[in-house]
Amino acid sequence: MAILETLTRELIYFWYFFSVQAEQIAPYWVFGMVLGSVISIFGKEKLLLLFSAMQEKKWGVLGIIPASLIGIASPLCLYGTIPIAASFADKGMQEDLLAAFMMSSILLNPQLIFYSAALGNAALIIRLTSCFLCGISAGLLVRYFFAGRNYFNFSQFSGSTTNRDTDANVFLRFIKNLWRNIKVTGPAFLLGISLSALFQRYVPDYAVASLFGRHRAFGLLMAASVGVPLYVCGGGTIPLLISWIDRGMSLGSASAFMISGPAMKITNLGALKIILGLKHFVLYIIFALCFALLTGFLIDFW
Repeated sequence: MAILETLTRELIYFWYFFSVQAEQIAPYWVFGMVLGSVISIFGKEKLLLLFSAMQEKKWGVLGIIPASLIGIASPLCLYGTIPIAASFADKGMQEDLLAAFMMSSILLNPQLIFYSAALGNAALIIRLTSCFLCGISAGLLVRYFFAGRNYFNFSQFSGSTTNRDTDANVFLRFIKNLWRNIKVTGPAFLLGISLSALFQRYVPDYAVASLFGRHRAFGLLMAASVGVPLYVCGGGTIPLLISWIDRGMSLGSASAFMISGPAMKITNLGALKIILGLKHFVLYIIFALCFALLTGFLIDFW
């Protein structure tokens, strides 16, 4: 009986923490998915046409700025972004623009922007600004250190730009796209809330503060490192970040996590290795880690 009572009590605690987190974050998750599907159905082609038109206008180095912004506005995941980038590369698109577009697209998208609003205004602004600057930095590095040389190798992805949103009825296209978003993000969202509830119940406040907040240099390194294995889906990490920030995680550590996580998400690294090659892939990892740590340091310093 004692074991049964203990299990019942713990389940009640778990359900309480789980339901509180769900009520806080679910509206952002739902609205983010709806927004992402709307942009996929009605705005994706326009964004890609806008990006393609940049090549003809010859913006020079300044083209990196809109390229990074378009990457953030793109609703595509990495596996959707690579074939599009490959088609642009086949048409002669500058690699610095491709680097800025792909880097910012990997880090952020319209859905994740609304998910991140649950973290508060300061964290949202930091995430938007750091991802935008990370895209610009990647473009500048490729432009000046790989001038006259190829940084990407899209040979295995060229021509694979299949569009799954092809239903003649625009409403059905939207519903199918939204359902795909739910299937992809839903499990990670529930897992994130579950992990957050377990952290709140069983991990003391001082442990989180000590790990991510009190010793800033160590906290930054831990946040950037933990982001790699824990980051499966952007929406799934928001509940964890809310819990950690409330319990002492510094905004610098949170920003390091938000950069290193998507940049080195395990499911993405295989595709990145293919299009970059071993040498450039290593450079990409070093860049992502250094940018995450530098961003976190600057935010905590200020």
